[in-house]
Amino acid sequence: MKMSIILPILYALLAPFLGGLLEGIDRKLSARMQRRVGPPLLQPFYDVSKLFKKQVIMVSKSQTFLLLSYLVLTVLTGVMFFLGTDILMCFFVLSTAATFLYFAAVVTSSPYSTIGASRELIQMMAYEPAVLLACVGFYLATGTFNISEIAVSPTSTIFCLPGFFVAFVFILTIKMRKSPFDTSASHHPHQELVKGLTTEMGARNLALYTVAEWYENVFLLGVIGLFIINQNPISIVAMIVVILLVYFLEILIDNSSARMKWEDMLKVSWAVTLVAAGLNLIILMLLR
Repeated sequence: MKMSIILPILYALLAPFLGGLLEGIDRKLSARMQRRVGPPLLQPFYDVSKLFKKQVIMVSKSQTFLLLSYLVLTVLTGVMFFLGTDILMCFFVLSTAATFLYFAAVVTSSPYSTIGASRELIQMMAYEPAVLLACVGFYLATGTFNISEIAVSPTSTIFCLPGFFVAFVFILTIKMRKSPFDTSASHHPHQELVKGLTTEMGARNLALYTVAEWYENVFLLGVIGLFIINQNPISIVAMIVVILLVYFLEILIDNSSARMKWEDMLKVSWAVTLVAAGLNLIILMLLR
């Protein structure tokens, strides 16, 4: 009972620090892959701190409220996850948070921001099937949607759900907005979208967006860990190793891939979901 309360509190307090540290590692590894020195490991924290100190110029008064809603719902998603509640409900809340992010981008009436927001909706179409199938897979493997029960399964669910795991890791590239699927928010301001849905976000608003992204990334890596963890305490070590390997894989893909068109992203993500998760689902259904 105590652990069930401690974990969500730790998430709420420490997730932004862990998320910022992971982004710092991302920048450092990306720089090394490109034969650069790279910024300091704590540079993401310096950037966010500087954003909070900048003068706030309102493009739209409602944008701050929408971004705060996005942040609160993202934190709520992670808190619910680490409380061990229904995994389907966690992803429904996260989808609601993404809706607020969409409105925060379109409310500015900027053409670049609006195009980025439209592509954000397309990205949701691309990854949602894999997300929902992952939830179904957890249910078929354990007989429950409750995270607290899935986490204490006799064996790691990845042995029953390898296809679901592959599909989820694939769409993780979309969720983390990494190349080749960074169609809604470009990492490079000189490209055709300028900065996509974050074009008109500045100062405190951009800081809120960044912190929300850190919370979301920690939650998503927690879902990766759910595939690995079981009632054996040793599985915690295996879970951490797998999470770090998956995160490194995402960095590697980001630095070795050119951006896809949104049409190709939709086709490829649905194809991988259908083949990997779909076949795994059929096999599980036949074995029941």
